[in-house]
Amino acid sequence: MFKSVLVANRGEIACRVFRTARRMGIRTIAVYSEADAKALHVREADEAVLIGPAAARESYLDAGKVLAAAKATGAEAIHPGYGFLSENADFAEAVMAAGIIWIGAPPAAIRAMGLKDAAKTLMIAAGVPVTPGYMGEDQSPDRLKAEADVIGYPVLIKAVAGGGGKGMRRVDAADAFLDALASCQREAASSFGDDRVLIEKYILSPRHIEVQVFGDAHGEVVHLFERDCSLQRRHQKVIEEAPAPGMDDATRAAVTAAAVKAAKAVNYVGAGTIEFIADGTEGLRADRIWFMEMNTRLQVEHPVTEAITGVDLVEWQFRAAAGEPVPLKQADIAMTGWAMEARLYAEDPANGFLPSIGKLEHFVLPEPSPLRGEGWVGVEAPLLVEVRETPAESPRPTRSSLPPPHPPTPSPSRGRGASLRIDTGVEEGGEVSQFYDPMIAKLIVHADTREEAAEDLADACASVEVWPVRTNAGFLVRCLEHPRFVAGDVDTGFIGAEEASLAAARPSTKTTAAALATVGLRADEALRANELSPWTDGLFAFRMNGEPHTPVVLYRNGERVEGLLSGDYRGGVPRHSTFDVHLEGEAYQAIGTPAYVFVDGEQVSGADTGDGRVVVFEEGDAFEFSPRLRGGSGSGPASDGSLRAPMPGKIVATPVKAGETVTRGQPVVVLEAMKMEHALVAPFDGVVGEVAFAVGDQVAADAVLATVEGSD
Repeated sequence: MFKSVLVANRGEIACRVFRTARRMGIRTIAVYSEADAKALHVREADEAVLIGPAAARESYLDAGKVLAAAKATGAEAIHPGYGFLSENADFAEAVMAAGIIWIGAPPAAIRAMGLKDAAKTLMIAAGVPVTPGYMGEDQSPDRLKAEADVIGYPVLIKAVAGGGGKGMRRVDAADAFLDALASCQREAASSFGDDRVLIEKYILSPRHIEVQVFGDAHGEVVHLFERDCSLQRRHQKVIEEAPAPGMDDATRAAVTAAAVKAAKAVNYVGAGTIEFIADGTEGLRADRIWFMEMNTRLQVEHPVTEAITGVDLVEWQFRAAAGEPVPLKQADIAMTGWAMEARLYAEDPANGFLPSIGKLEHFVLPEPSPLRGEGWVGVEAPLLVEVRETPAESPRPTRSSLPPPHPPTPSPSRGRGASLRIDTGVEEGGEVSQFYDPMIAKLIVHADTREEAAEDLADACASVEVWPVRTNAGFLVRCLEHPRFVAGDVDTGFIGAEEASLAAARPSTKTTAAALATVGLRADEALRANELSPWTDGLFAFRMNGEPHTPVVLYRNGERVEGLLSGDYRGGVPRHSTFDVHLEGEAYQAIGTPAYVFVDGEQVSGADTGDGRVVVFEEGDAFEFSPRLRGGSGSGPASDGSLRAPMPGKIVATPVKAGETVTRGQPVVVLEAMKMEHALVAPFDGVVGEVAFAVGDQVAADAVLATVEGSD
C-alpha cells in the first residue's frame, strides 16, 4: 500500500477521502486555490499546496499544477474525487507516466465511456439495452432538428461530453428545439470544452436507476446493488436512496447483470456507476430499463451504497489502485436496511433556486458522534452521528446563536435508532464561493425501513440552521414528507410537477411570535441597561412601570406583520424576561434569556444579526424579520422592471435587444455563474428599455443588466 495520497479536489469529497486515508495510516496532501486558502479541506490535510487563483480553470482544472504539487510533496498516489479532473483520461495518463499511482478508472475506460454517443455504441455491441436516439457525426442544427422530429417529442438534448446534469435540455415541441439546442451547446462548451450533442427519446415517466460497480486489475467485477436517484431538479440529483423502491429480485438481477456486463466491456478497474433510465409507468420492469451512461469515478451519492453494504468504497479504491483484488466476492456482498442521502445546496428555493454565496456566519448541522457500527464499516467519526429517539414532549435541542451561544446537540429522531452521517467541506465562518459548485453538505440516513429513513432524514434536514447564506434544507424536508415521495411514487419530473408547493415556505404563527418576542427581549435588555440599540432606536419604547402593552411592527419579504407584546418587568437586569405575544387572535407565552428564547415551552433557534433584524429557523428554513421595509437586492427583477444580477458572473446570451417587445417570463439576459446558466426574465409584458452588457462581459452582483418598461 502506498504511504501518501494527494486529493486533486476540494470541499466535502476531499475531506471524505482524507478520513479514510487517515484511518489507514496514509499521509494526506491537499491542493487549494486562493479562494480556498482557509477552507476546511486545507486544514484537515497533513500538507497543503496552493495551486492558483480562484477560477477552477486556473487551479483545480490545471492538470500541470496539480501534478507539480504531487511531485513537490512526494505524493505516491493521486485521488481525483469527482468533478474537475476525475474523468480526464489525459490527466490520468500523465499521473501514471510520472510514476504516481492513479486512484481511478483506466484511461481507456474513461475515454470509452466519456463520450455518450460512443459509449452507447459500445453498449449495443456488448448486448446492453440502450434508449432510442441520434448519435451521429452531423451536428448541424438542421440535421439535429430533423432527427428530433423523427424520434418524436418530447426529446432530450444531451452534451456528448456531459455530466452532473449540465448540458441537458428537454424539448417538448419542434418550434422550441433550436433555442434549446443553442443554450445546451453553450453550456456544454463552457463546462466541457465540447459542444457536440446527442438526441434521445424523453421517457415521460422516467426513473433514474444506477448500479454501483467495482472492478480490479485481475478481471473481477462485482456490483454493490442499485440506487434510485429519481428525485432531481433540472437534471441534478437532490435526494438519492438505496435500494430502489419497487425493485423486485428478478428486475434487480437483470439490471445488475447488465451493469457488470457494461463494466467488463471496458475492462473496468475501480469504483464506477452504470446509470440507467427506466420507464416507470408500469413499475420497474427489466424490459423497460435502458443504459444511459457510465460515470467512471466515485459518485456523490456513494454513501448510501456504503450504508446498505457496510463497505468503504474509498478504501476499496485505495486497495484496487495498489493492485489488490476486490475485497469481497459477489456472493459475500449483502444488502441491509434502507439508506437515503439529501444534498444540502447553498441556494434559495423561494427565489427560483438561485445560488446563494457569502460567509457562513451561522452554520449548524446535527452534531457528529460514533455510530452503531454495522452498515458503516471503515468510515470513522466525525463523519457520522447517531440519531436517537427523544421524547415527544422535549423541545428540539438545537443551537441558538443569540449570545452567548450554547453548543449544538444531536437532533431528535422520529425513527427507531436510525443513523445519520454528514459529509461536509465547510464550517461556520467559512465562505460559499461563486467559483464552485453550491453543494455544501450531504446528510445520509441508514434505517431498517424506507419509511424510517425518510422520517429521520426529514428530521435531520429540519434541524439545519444556516445564515445569511440560504439553503434548500426546508425544501428537502417538504420533499421527504410529500405523500407522493412517502409512497415511493417518484420520477424525475416529481419536483417540477410539485415545485409550487415545495419551493416557497411561510413561517408558522409560532415562529412569527418568536420573532416578535426576540425583538421584545432585545429591547428589554437594552432598556434595562439604559442603552440605545437597533432594537429600540425608532422601533418602540417599553414603559418601565406598570403593565405595558406594546405594538410591534415587523416586515418579512415586504409583508407587514403586527403583534402586541405585554410583559412583567422587574428592576435591574433580570435573569429572564417574560412576554405574552398576541398575534392573529392567538396568544403565546415567550420566555427569554441572553442565550435562549422559548415560545409556549419550546425552544426556538435564531440568529441575531445585530442591526435590528431577527432570523428565526423553522423546519430547515430561515425567516428574516426586519423592523423596517427593506429593498431587495440581487433578486432578479425589481418592481421598476430592472433585471439585476443575483451574483457575480458572465453574460452568455442576450436573446432580445433594446426596443423589442417581450412577454412576462421571457428570457432577456442569460448569466453564467457557479457553473450554471441563469435566465433573467421579463417580470411583466412590456418593451426592453436597455440591455446594459454584451455577451462575454463579467458583471458584479446586483448590477442592472437590463430594464423592461411596462406595456401600460
